[in-house]
Amino acid sequence: MIKPVKRIYSVYVIIDAVILAASFYVPYLCRYNSWDQFPHALVFPHLKEYTYVFLLWSALIIVSLNRKLLYATDRGLSIPREIVRVTGTILYSSVFVGCFIFFLQFRLFSRLVFFENIFCLCLFLNGWRVIKRLILRHMIAKGFHNINVLIVGAGKVGTIIVDAIKSSPWWGLRPVGFLDDRVNLPVAGVPVLGRLDDFFNIAKKSFIDEVIITIPSERQAVSRLIQEARRLNLGVRIVPENFDLPPLDMQISSLGFMPLLTYQERRHHPGELAAKRLFDFCVSAIALIMLLPFFAVIAALVKLDSKGPVFFRQKRVGYKGKIFNCYKFRSMVDGAERMKPELLHKNEVKDGYMFKIRQDPRLTRIGRFLRRYSIDELPQFFNVLKGDMSLVGTRPPTVDEVELYNPFQMERLSIRPGITGLAQIRGRSELHFRQWVRWDLWYIHNWSFYLDLSILFATLPVVSQKKGAY
Repeated sequence: MIKPVKRIYSVYVIIDAVILAASFYVPYLCRYNSWDQFPHALVFPHLKEYTYVFLLWSALIIVSLNRKLLYATDRGLSIPREIVRVTGTILYSSVFVGCFIFFLQFRLFSRLVFFENIFCLCLFLNGWRVIKRLILRHMIAKGFHNINVLIVGAGKVGTIIVDAIKSSPWWGLRPVGFLDDRVNLPVAGVPVLGRLDDFFNIAKKSFIDEVIITIPSERQAVSRLIQEARRLNLGVRIVPENFDLPPLDMQISSLGFMPLLTYQERRHHPGELAAKRLFDFCVSAIALIMLLPFFAVIAALVKLDSKGPVFFRQKRVGYKGKIFNCYKFRSMVDGAERMKPELLHKNEVKDGYMFKIRQDPRLTRIGRFLRRYSIDELPQFFNVLKGDMSLVGTRPPTVDEVELYNPFQMERLSIRPGITGLAQIRGRSELHFRQWVRWDLWYIHNWSFYLDLSILFATLPVVSQKKGAY
């Protein structure tokens, strides 16, 4: 079976210990010494007291990183999510240490040193982990410790799994093939190697390391496969039977000796929502102040490129069906909305909900550039400031789109729409509407402040790569 990941690797702990020592003592030495004192005339005022604080701080960070399994390289953990976890650990421990210093009246402890410690910790603890991830991904791409995976069931769920594995090569998973009693042809470019009864021979012949079972409803077959996998000492993963249900909060629990999967509706505390709104307000206000000169340049370019207003306002549907004006830099010729009926036959999105044309003739020269780098959406910070939108949320639909929604899809309007979101970083315009809905609903049911930060971190590289933007 799948062996549990060892939580602490001594090498990782040693590297962290060295980084912690440097992050603590370098700012301390620089605070009380000048460059002409190095290295022979150094002074160490209050070294004992500082060391007590540094040891406490180090212990808190190491224990917290261990509890978050950050002393093992989880291939499924993305770089932005790891950065958020490490930074969160540093900030939480810093608050505790700050209270410790305050209540014990350690007035000798320099506030400048304290904040420089935090900066160095964030920079170096995250920096070496990013370097480690990049090196590991390069090694995995070259075939280092790749895992051969056999997928049982060549249906819809099996196809989704193959697509997920191919889009995340850093997992190091290699789909060798499918087993299926009904399908013989390759699925998603992966061959069907045989029937379920052939599992034992195929697993040995193809050097399978792990099995993913996508047919949990066939209990007898699954039970037999698990027993044979145990004989071969293979890892086994099983997709939950209600995979296609609307996303709910899932927890693993037990009733006596019986393991259970518990599904429940996740309710957000009003304080969490208030914190999200406060974060949106502060970040959008700061962003608008910083981007004001850039806005002036873009406005001049838009005005010089074609006739019409600088900003484009469009009616969008927001939280609980509220209609609001969504602001963008104008990227199309003036009156582009009136030209839409003439172009409906060129719509490249065949689901009937959204309207997208990769080479839209209505785009202006500067508008094509703005769209390519999503610069046209920056004025939506005004919508965030007003409270119509959030930094992270679902895609704000148009009024005519919402008129086509079924009751299941209407749940997308249960939160504020966002400038970016889970669907935007998963493919943007390359996604079908049903995929948009699935990602949006997953976000709604699994929302957390940590998830918002992860999406914000992931948005920047997606935008820079111009992925799915047109």
